[in-house]
Formats: sequence, C-alpha cells, structure tokens
Amino acid sequence: MTSDTIEPESITITINGEEYEREVEPRRLLSDFIREDVGLTGTHVGCEHGACGTCNVLMDGQTVRSCLTFAVQADGAEIETVESLGTVDDMHPIQEAFHENHGLQCGFCTPGMLLSTKELLEENPDPDREAIKEALGANVCRCTGYAPIIESVEAAAERIQAPAEAEGEELSTAGDD
Repeated sequence: MTSDTIEPESITITINGEEYEREVEPRRLLSDFIREDVGLTGTHVGCEHGACGTCNVLMDGQTVRSCLTFAVQADGAEIETVESLGTVDDMHPIQEAFHENHGLQCGFCTPGMLLSTKELLEENPDPDREAIKEALGANVCRCTGYAPIIESVEAAAERIQAPAEAEGEELSTAGDD
C-alpha cells in the first residue's frame, strides 16, 4: 500500500425507502452508486457536467445533480429516484400526466424532469407557466419539445389537486347532516 492509496469510506444511504450500506471510494459519484452499485438504472446520466438535469434525484426532498454529487456526500440522506414514483401498472399522477400529454418524448431526460416536477409541485401545488418554466429551466430536453412538458406539469398539478379538493369537499359536507 502506498501513501497515495485512497481508502474506501463506509456510507449508508436510503434510496426509495430501502437502506443501502456500502464501502465506496470517496470520489464515487452518486449517479454511479445508484446505477451500478444499487442497480437502479432509471437515473440517466447525460452531460456528466451538471448542465442538463437528466441525472436529477431528490436528496432529502431537494433535487441534486447526481453526476456532480459524491456518494459520500449523500451518507445518511434519503434519496428518491424515478423508480420511487410508480410502475407501468400503477403510475404516479406526474407520470400519468406526462404520458397523456406527450411529455415523455424520447424519454432520456424524463427521469430528471419527473423529479424536478415532483419537487416543484410539493413546494407549489398550483404553479403558473412561468413558475413551471423556472423550475424546469435547468433541465434540458434534447427533443426540444418543451410545450408538451409544460402542459404535462400543468396536468399533473390538476391531477394531484383534484383528489385533495374532493377530499376537502367531503369533509366540509360531512358536518352538514
């Protein structure tokens, strides 16, 4: 062993509700940890410079560029990847809205777009078009079809609000009897 040897570090990261304990080289990227060490390949890596947003994941509820974040920086954090949203048979309302409004396009940037949308709608459940453009401004779509993506986010916001509003109506009428 030389003095230049870099010792692995022990980390524990919760990804989509499941805890992973691993020894990693300190320079191991979070995107590589998620894709290669854990086997969740829904997170895509685009530019590898943090400029496109394709690799976005949620770390403790905030989007981070997993291609710029070291796995050791996520030690103790809760990570959500696109796999946390839903499945083909049981899609999340955001996924349904993107599917129905043609916001998926080629699909390469979609994981980052979906997670940026999730963060936006949790912070602002009723965003206007400008808020959507600002929230997704750091996500690059190589298909350049931003109009269907923005429409998808609007539809997702409506879809998520509808059950909450219906539930509120039920609660307000329950006392009317």
